[in-house]
Parts: sequence; structure tokens; C-alpha cells
Amino acid sequence: MSAKFSILDKTAPLRGVFSMRVIDRSGKVIREYSDHNMIVNTAREALARLVSEGDQSKRITRFAVGVNDETPTPADTVITGMYRNAIVGHDFPEPGVVRFRWQLGYEEANGMNIVEYGLLCDDDSLFARKTREAIYKANDIAVDGEWSIIF
Repeated sequence: MSAKFSILDKTAPLRGVFSMRVIDRSGKVIREYSDHNMIVNTAREALARLVSEGDQSKRITRFAVGVNDETPTPADTVITGMYRNAIVGHDFPEPGVVRFRWQLGYEEANGMNIVEYGLLCDDDSLFARKTREAIYKANDIAVDGEWSIIF
């Protein structure tokens, strides 16, 4: 399951600000400087690893499916009628990208009309949400996928 384009082609760059003060021995600030800076790919890689392997409560460890077909917004906090499962694994296909693999087995989430998907942190907080056309989940199908986060 790989895209036919580079994942990074669709992203906006990270931004940052560099600030500096020069202080003499008496504590007086003799020069200040502040400007935007370039976020490099190794920073993206560090952020990808932080989200996937850092603070235990904020690691993305689960995915969820649900029944709410409303368009995702930044204010979303839950997956409605949630069935959740552990992430199968993750990897780093490009610098600054972490890709999570998930699956629903034949015996999981049966009877659901799945329209909503989410990535969950270990503390069950919602990290990302997606909606799409319905899939009626029955024991004759399994569903798997990948979810990439780009930094």
C-alpha cells in the first residue's frame, strides 16, 4: 500500500523562529535578534520519532473506527461509537514521516457501518480523524491500512 507520489509533496513546511540575545557581564542586553529559521529534515525525523516512541501517554498506539460521518474539524476529540484496536506497527518511510499500520480482523467490529477513522494516543486522546464512504463490517471481510503523519 504505497502512494504514487511522495508524501512530502502535499505538505506545508514547518516553520520556526530563532531568537538571540547578547548580554554583557553586568547583565545588560547589548544585542537582540529574532527571525524565522529553516526547519531541516532531521528535525522532522526527530518529531516523527517523538510522536511514535516518546512520552508513553502521547505515543500513537491505537486506531479506532466509528459511525460519525460529519466532516473532520480541528476541534474533534472523539470517535463516535468507537471500536479501537492496537496499531500493528510503525515505520519511517521518509525523513519527517511516521507511518502507522492498522488492521481490523475478520472477527472485529462486525455489524458496524464504518465511516470514521481515528488515530489515538495511548491515553485515548484523538490525534487524527478521517471520514469516508461507509464500509459495512461483517465477518467476511478484514480491513487494514496505513496512516502517515508528516512533520
